[in-house]
Amino acid sequence: MRQVQTITVAADEGEVRLDRWFRRRWPHLSQGQLQKLIRSGQVRVDGARAKADDRLAAGAVVRVPPLPEPTSEPAALRVLDPRDAAFARSLVLYEDDEVLALNKPAGLAVQGGTKTTRHVDGLLGAWGEGLTRPRLVHRLDRDTSGVLVLGKSPQAAAKLAGAFARRRAEKTYWAIVAGFPKPGEGILELPLVKRGIGDRELMVPADPKDPRAEPAETEFVTIARAGPRAAWMALRPRSGRTHQLRAHMKAMGHPILGDPKYGDEVSGELSGDLKLQLHARRLILPHPAGGTLTLEAPLSAEMRAGFERFGFDEHEADREPFGRASRRSR
Repeated sequence: MRQVQTITVAADEGEVRLDRWFRRRWPHLSQGQLQKLIRSGQVRVDGARAKADDRLAAGAVVRVPPLPEPTSEPAALRVLDPRDAAFARSLVLYEDDEVLALNKPAGLAVQGGTKTTRHVDGLLGAWGEGLTRPRLVHRLDRDTSGVLVLGKSPQAAAKLAGAFARRRAEKTYWAIVAGFPKPGEGILELPLVKRGIGDRELMVPADPKDPRAEPAETEFVTIARAGPRAAWMALRPRSGRTHQLRAHMKAMGHPILGDPKYGDEVSGELSGDLKLQLHARRLILPHPAGGTLTLEAPLSAEMRAGFERFGFDEHEADREPFGRASRRSR
């Protein structure tokens, strides 16, 4: 596409992230290409600069700059390898006409980018292309396993994305952290800000007065302890910042085990060969067609290795571990 376009966001696209809105229309764009266009200000929403994770309102006007031409066969025309399609379908936790939920394995990115060619978004052709292709409505870190939900139509995706944006999606993560957290439960309110460049970019605690600071809130409960060495915790992010749980546990002095980015010398030694011990265990949110959807992912092989090392038993966990802390915060 060699000319500038202005496109109005349709009613059924409200609450969709800007980058996802682009990728639905021009699937050949890489995440890197799109980020460059957005960062340079060539993409504008209602005349203003925007960020990739901004949610679009129905009726908003998007300035679309000249886009790179596809370098190969358009994604919409590609046929997914049967082995990849079978793998994608093996991940299904739940599926109906509106919703698809996957048990994302650790190590599989949700979306593509520089040096990332295998990802969940690229496997969704197993369900078809165009309007039948499921749509991402939230993300998990590459090395985090667990529940990932998608919409199977533009309308369903918009409603699901809206539930996340309005904090009506209740997320429960399990993590194994270094040390003996004190207090064992509570709510951490600590703004975060990005520091560094590229692969060295981290989310770190920020002064609330810093204009770049993003409010971040995490509810935490200790489920079990392995003496003073490690603890199994339930974590509930009340905001959706990048690497929020990893950065918050690091700030508490109890990094998540197996985390090469936010770990320290003690957690690194304790981790040994363990991979990131963070798992999106449960997700409760409104179903697009009405009612409530409860999704739960079994432990990944990586998390099971951590449980076995420290003697934790998943059946010891309360189904709702946040009752006491949640009641006190109201």
